[in-house]
Order: sequence, then structure tokens, then C-alpha cells
Amino acid sequence: MILRTRPLFSRRLLPLALVLALSAQLALPGSSVAAAADPAPRYSLREHYTKYEFRIPMRDGVRLFTALYVPKDASKPYPFLIQRTPYSAGVQADGQLHYGVDYYPEHIGPAQEFEDSGYIFVKQDVRGRYMSEGKWVEMTPHAASQRAAGQGNESEDMHDTVEWLLKNVANNNGKVGILGTSYPGFYTSASIIDSHPAIKAASPQAPVTNLFMNDDSYHGGAFMLAANFDFYSAFVEAPNPTPLPKTWEHFDYGEADGYDFFLKHLTLANITATLSANQRALLLPTIEHSTYDDFWKQRDIVPHLKNIKAAVLTVGGWYDAEDLQGPLSTYSAIKRNNPAIYSGLVMGPWSHGAWNRNDGQSLGYVKFDAKTGAYFRSNILYPFFEQHLKGKANKSTAEVYAFETGSNVWRTYPAWPPQQARSRTLYLAADGKLGWTQPAAGAGYDEYVADPLKPVPYTAYPALGVPKEYMVSDQRFASSRPDVLTYRSDILEEDVTLAGPVKPRLFVSTTGTDADWIVKLIDVYPAEYPRGDEAGARVNDVPKPSLNMAGYQQLVRGDPLRGKFRNGYETPQPFTPGKVEAVNFSMSDVNHTFRRGHRIMVQIQSSWFPLVDLNPQTFTDIPHAKREDFRKATQRIYHAPSMFSGIEVQVLGK
Repeated sequence: MILRTRPLFSRRLLPLALVLALSAQLALPGSSVAAAADPAPRYSLREHYTKYEFRIPMRDGVRLFTALYVPKDASKPYPFLIQRTPYSAGVQADGQLHYGVDYYPEHIGPAQEFEDSGYIFVKQDVRGRYMSEGKWVEMTPHAASQRAAGQGNESEDMHDTVEWLLKNVANNNGKVGILGTSYPGFYTSASIIDSHPAIKAASPQAPVTNLFMNDDSYHGGAFMLAANFDFYSAFVEAPNPTPLPKTWEHFDYGEADGYDFFLKHLTLANITATLSANQRALLLPTIEHSTYDDFWKQRDIVPHLKNIKAAVLTVGGWYDAEDLQGPLSTYSAIKRNNPAIYSGLVMGPWSHGAWNRNDGQSLGYVKFDAKTGAYFRSNILYPFFEQHLKGKANKSTAEVYAFETGSNVWRTYPAWPPQQARSRTLYLAADGKLGWTQPAAGAGYDEYVADPLKPVPYTAYPALGVPKEYMVSDQRFASSRPDVLTYRSDILEEDVTLAGPVKPRLFVSTTGTDADWIVKLIDVYPAEYPRGDEAGARVNDVPKPSLNMAGYQQLVRGDPLRGKFRNGYETPQPFTPGKVEAVNFSMSDVNHTFRRGHRIMVQIQSSWFPLVDLNPQTFTDIPHAKREDFRKATQRIYHAPSMFSGIEVQVLGK
């Protein structure tokens, strides 16, 4: 939904300190953020486009602030390309946000090709945000039983906006496209339900889809603490219409590492007490609603993605820490509910929104061997809109474009997951073994002691917010901890490609009454591997150590399950201490090749801090847990006959 992180502030697309304030620019990629990497754009936007500002009336009288950038060349008509955002339709200049027709961003289109080709670019503050009137609501419920004064419906607001634009903006060709990333991705999805017939193409990118089901707020029923705290400390409500805040302000942790800050405060009550009342206003409801109740259900857009008339290209990243599941759920629902339209999917090797502005050649130390972001923008996204908004021929007509990490190649499929993938299970066995066959009778379980006062960190380095690199980070630091179980396959004699969901199937017990089960799927690089460090300028000082990629344990996918939700997210159930129970859940999909000579690894642990909030390991309502509720527990994973634990994966090929 929004982009959160410290290094790149996400959840609803907001990067670095500067970019937090630049969110208006972010979702339409080639914004001033991209310009920072390209100080010499090919031409001046001001030279080729004229800017206008309007307040467009909705059917209930609320007026939505809308900025238009219209080509100065009036020799031909142009389609509209619309982005609706809660992050401001204003422009960043001199370190602050500005409204006014004299302020132009460096770029306004998703790629330079769009600006060169010519579109009427439209950016709109959604109701209740910045310069738009009305009442803003988190993830606007599409079918609210009743609306508060000024509250709207995103499909209706888009319909009214399109009607006004068609009638009042000269030289348009009668066709409309929509796109947006993260929270603007949600507004894209919501805007095409019962869509206006003029809307011909839409691209929801990293769309926030169901906040509770593996999007921003919860994964496996566990609260994503670091990202949400960092995001909501800056994303706050304000009386509108207003051009404020001029800049986003970061929370002062008073610590160099979020691990230390959150562990010192420990309980969610103590953690949220460090925020102001305004900062808590939007955060607390997401914490208090700790089960899958009506608060979350009415904000799930998936059941409503119907009667869509536009072609849709949904975009996501395999390493998106905020909204990895959203694109997969959105694509699937649109395809299922609207069989007459084109529903396409692009999944690249990207962190949250990185396809908008980055080359996409690498993430942290992991390399992808090509400029995947540039390829997507020029060869997939641009032809898609040109085809549906201008009638241009498009050679790229596959339904699914999936980048296969590990082998680093683009694949195309007629559907996702690939129908030819077959289900297999990687079984956990004694002595840390991992293999495709059920283990023979022997030692029946492995165990570890989980102490919530000494939780397993999710990075090996200090971090505030959530560094995007963690999605592929080296897990060697965790392998050495006694509270992390590690299972390794033999050295692979041939490539193994996984394409589809990853599903832990575990038999567990705990001496507590609740427990988290975090499962990580890892690619272990061989003992001989290129170092990966780049040659730098020669200096006379002692150099920093370079990372040896030999033996690198690359995280491919990781997710938690809060154990009390093992039988459903609506009604939590305690564990009976010592009783063996089945714990089954689904992690988000992967498309990864474990190369010959590598190993497949699985790690299991009961904390991943502070990415995930702490489970006290006593059955309680965690938002109201007390310090004394946090207790050690002994966790067991079983691999005995009739209790085989493993990870179900979808394998391509043999």
C-alpha cells in the first residue's frame, strides 16, 4: 500500500527521507526521484507540457484537487494517463512540497517514452488528502454499509473524474489509462471496478490488496512491526484541503538500531506510547484489530474486482517487502472474475516499486545480470499502454512475464502459477538434512529454546525501518544461533526451479501456549564462487572487508505463522503444552532456480525481530500483553513417521 522502510520508507510507496516527502512523484515513476539519478534529462518537461490545476466536483459535491500536464503540441489528440494518490499531487522543489501551476517535476511519465510519445498526464489527490476535500479512509471499503460525511467510493470518484476530464479537457482522444504503485496501486485497482467505458488500460503496481493477508500489516497473523511503526510515525491525518506537510518527518528512535529500540520497550503498548496522539491515530486500529475481523474484511478489495472493462497489467516484485502478495492476489482475482479482458502479470526481481526508477541490475549483493527495470518500462509497460490507448501494435502479448531469479532470465507463461509445475515436498530430517524423500525412522524431532527477550534478528546489521535488502540478505548469522533450526540439502547435481507458492507443512509442539513459526527458504552458494565485490578507487587507508559470496546464504522467501491462527485467522486457539499439532500455511510465491552446485536450505525459528512483533509465547491478546507475559518456551519440530515435517513447493522440469 504504501512504501515503507527507513532506507526506502514503504508500504504505500515512500522511499528514503527525501522520497517520503516525494511520494507524489514516486508512483508515476520517472519523477524527481528518478531524476536525481539522471541530472541531465533529455528535455525539459516545462518546454513540452503545460500544467493546469483543477478542483473536480464529485457526485456528492466534494471537490478533488487534480493537476494536469497537457502536451503543447496540439496537432493530434492524446489519451489521459491518471494516477490517484494519498501522497500529494504537488511537486517537490527546494526540499519542500509545492502546489501551483508554476511548479513542474523533472518527469511525470512512468518512462521517458511516455513523455516523448505524448499523454495528458493527470495526478489527483484522493479525497481527504492534501488539497482534496472529503473524508479519507484507510483502504476505502468498496461496499461500506454506511459512509461517514465526506467519505466516498474510489470507483465512483474515478468515474466522475473521467466524465469531467472528457468533457472539459480539449484535444483528448476519449481513452483513459490508470496506473500507480503501492497505495496508488490500490487506488488503481479500486478505480476500475464497474469501470467507466473510457478506461481502456490500467496497471496496478504493488497494489495493497488485503492488509491482513500478507500485505503491509500482517503476515501469517503476525504484525509487521518495524515497517508499520516507521510508516505511520510519518503518515498522519491532517485537516484538508491543505498543502501540508511540506516535508515528511522521521521518528527519532534515539537508537542506532531498531532492534534495541523495540526490545527496550518490549510491549506494543509501550512501543506505541512513544508516538504522539496524531501518529498513533492511524496505527493503533491496525494493531488493535489483531484477528481477521470485519475491520479487515471490508478493506479487502479482492472480492470486488468485478465488471472491469479495461485491459489490466498487474506488476509486482519477488523481493517486495511490503506488497508481494498483493499483485498475485489482484492478478488472480481479475483473471477469475473478468474472463473477457486481458489480465496480465509482471513479476520481476525487484524491491517495492524499484521497477519505477531503478535499473534493476541487483539488490544488495545479489545480481540479476541485466537492467530489468529499464527492460520492463520500455518493453512491457510502454507497449501495453500504447496498444490500448493509442492502437499501436504490441509484440509483447504474453499473459505472464516472470523473471526467474537464480538463473536470471525472463520467462513467459500463459498463466500463473505455471500449469506444468508439480508439487513436491522437501522433507526435514535428522542431523539437519533436507531432501525429497521421507526420512527413515530415527530421532523424531529437533528442538530449540525460544526466548522472546533474546529474539532472533532479521538482519545482521543495525537498521531503522526496514532495509529493502533484507529480502535477499545473507542468513549465515542466523545459522549459527542455537534458537534457529537449519536444514540443508546435498549439493545439487542439477538445477532445481521452483515456480509458485511455498507451503510449510509442519508437526510442532511447544511448552508455551502460543508460538510463532518463521520459515525461511534459502539458496546456499557453493564454496567456490566469485567474490562479488567490485574494484574501487585505490586508497592509502585500510580498506573495509569485502563480502565473500562463497557460502552466501541468500534468503529466497521467508514468512511467519502466528501459531494461534493455525486453524484460522478469525478465532485464535491456544496450544496445549507438549501436544503435537499440525501447522500448515502458505508463504508467497517464488520463481527461483537453485543452480547446480548450490544447496537448498530451510531455517525455522520463533522470532524475526523487529520485522515481526514479539509473540509472548503465552496465549494472550498481544496488543495488550504485559512484560510478565513474555516467557521462554521449548519448541519442537517433528520428522518421525506419521509426523513428517516439510516444505511443499512447485517444481518445474523433472
